[in-house]
Amino acid sequence: MTEIRVVVSGSGKMGRQVGEAVAAAEGMTPVAYVDGLAAPGTFAGLPLYRDAGQCFAETKADAVIDFTNAAWTPVLAKAALAAGVRPVIGTTGLPAEFMRWLESESRGRKVGAVVAANFAIGAVLMMHFARQAARFFDNAEIIELHHDQKVDAPSGTAKTTAELMRAERKAPFIHPPTEKETIPGTRGGELGGIAIHSVRLPGLVAHQEVIFGGIGQTLTIRHDSTGRDSFMPGVIAATRAVMGLDHLVVGLDALFGLA
Repeated sequence: MTEIRVVVSGSGKMGRQVGEAVAAAEGMTPVAYVDGLAAPGTFAGLPLYRDAGQCFAETKADAVIDFTNAAWTPVLAKAALAAGVRPVIGTTGLPAEFMRWLESESRGRKVGAVVAANFAIGAVLMMHFARQAARFFDNAEIIELHHDQKVDAPSGTAKTTAELMRAERKAPFIHPPTEKETIPGTRGGELGGIAIHSVRLPGLVAHQEVIFGGIGQTLTIRHDSTGRDSFMPGVIAATRAVMGLDHLVVGLDALFGLA
């Protein structure tokens, strides 16, 4: 098996975790870090680049793993595809315009790419089960809970879950009107008739609960990530899979045969 040369995007806690996972994975070698906001030098024993194009040219990378932010990811992806480097992206909140560009560019260049809202395998299954249940209940709400440093709300996982659930139905879910909200926003946001509530607290990592309601019953589907290491098996699986792709795949469910 040919060794996969991997660049890690981002030099924060998540970047370090990804680098360690890649180093421990059979058939993979981390060759560098790239971070548009960092000073060039070294990080975790590897070269640290600020310029993505220079990084890909000098390291001869095969893939890049990115968990950063919606401002940096498009810059990184453009440099990656131009160099024939396959991106595996876990950044959330990416603009629809960028996703359309990525799909077109990936297919046109025949360079595989993977974008997923969540790389925890349990979370992928949670979204899959919620999608299946959506056909049988008319009322549903999502509560997502994350650490207090998360920049976006709702989470990409919650938004994706709601979109998948809505796509399974002919009509939106029933979102009962509240006669009087004594505190504005108490009922949360709403997507396709699904109320979404975001919790941000120190001590949390990434958690989501999907609650369905019907006559005389409720169904709750919940997933908890208690550490960033929960994402690593999915990241490694996606990095292996992207090497055999010639187009963009959105969501790990497609890679796992669940779509």
